Amino acid sequence: MRKFLEKLLGQKEARKAELGGLADKATTLEELRSINSELEGINAEITELRSELAKTPEVPAGGNTPPTEGRSQTPLTTGNFAQGQVMSSYGMQQPQQRSGEQTDPFSTMEYRNAFMAFAKTGEIRPELRANATTTTADVSAVIPTTILAEVVKKLKVYGQIFKGVRQLNIKGGVEVPILTLKPTATWIGEDKSSDRQKVQAKEKVSFSYYGLECKVAISLLADTTTLDGFETTITDLIVEAMIQAIDLAVVRGDGAGKPKGIIKDTRVPENQIVTLTDVEFTSWVAWKKKVLARLPLAYKAGATFLMSSGTFEGYIDGMTDDNGQPIGRTNYGITDGPQGRFSGKEVIEVEDDVLPFYDDAQAGDVVAILCNLKNYGFNSNLEMTMFRYFDHDANEWVDKAVLIADGKLIDPNGVVIVKKAATT
Repeated sequence: MRKFLEKLLGQKEARKAELGGLADKATTLEELRSINSELEGINAEITELRSELAKTPEVPAGGNTPPTEGRSQTPLTTGNFAQGQVMSSYGMQQPQQRSGEQTDPFSTMEYRNAFMAFAKTGEIRPELRANATTTTADVSAVIPTTILAEVVKKLKVYGQIFKGVRQLNIKGGVEVPILTLKPTATWIGEDKSSDRQKVQAKEKVSFSYYGLECKVAISLLADTTTLDGFETTITDLIVEAMIQAIDLAVVRGDGAGKPKGIIKDTRVPENQIVTLTDVEFTSWVAWKKKVLARLPLAYKAGATFLMSSGTFEGYIDGMTDDNGQPIGRTNYGITDGPQGRFSGKEVIEVEDDVLPFYDDAQAGDVVAILCNLKNYGFNSNLEMTMFRYFDHDANEWVDKAVLIADGKLIDPNGVVIVKKAATT
């Protein structure tokens, strides 16, 4: 059995090497995709064969006769039995992976180690060949699934804005209709029925392909010697850069090479863009009449406030109505820490570079947003790629991670934007 597995493994590895050579010579994208597709299957088969080989002993137990499945070959003796020793066992083998299960080639230990070597030294091992582009001076590799999953997890934990938006996986360039239902009810008499009404989807939204880049410090990675240490370090570096970039883009992105942010979307109704003076900003009545009243009833459920931490702490927290009842307050939970709320709605505190502190804002600057973040769509397959190239001007190797994504408001009608008025 072992010889058969070794022979089969050799055939698979030979085919893998052959496909690697064909990938280097591929001239069309379709040809490269076909090769990569076959390579993914071969990589999965090789991983499974190596796992089976590791479980297969060099010499079958009990001599040349294969052992009976599920039973040890130690002979039963009266002495041993009398002493209460267990001489045979049934069904005690560890469950093996079913041959039909698909193995993620990017999560194997071989690929993870090869990726670490690539990021630290630039070495392209055979495990990366299926995902390496060598037709130019640049090379690339897909970030292992284990690291990618950790990045997505941390984005959801620490990216307060990203955590709230609707995460999509739609092919770029495809127009997605936004259904608008505006039927009307008509009173009818005995002899006349109402006219038929058509349900139309007139509004559409389309996502593009934009790259979010994160450059990684190779000197720091070179000092990280273990695989676990490497994956932890590179995860922290990517998360730190991408959280800030995504949150900034969702709010302030201009749509040029990046997602279009909420405050840059020209589709937000004019009457839902309000301006508050210094006096109005500290007045509950002004917030109630000019901000909360502008949000349509259909969008009030799930709406949250976005503002800088300084704005909330300095102006909103502790605000009371005419009867002295608190409108803006901070509830301190046992596990989640401080939870800001204003008029019963959650307050998401952001950094000053996302929304400025009211005192530092200029006239016309957006200082707060009231919306349901689920009305914003962030479209990405969340598959990041690591690139390496040589910067001839600086005479150094540069490593960077790229995430392809786009984002924009799906429904702009549920957004109220608050700006700072000019000082009179």
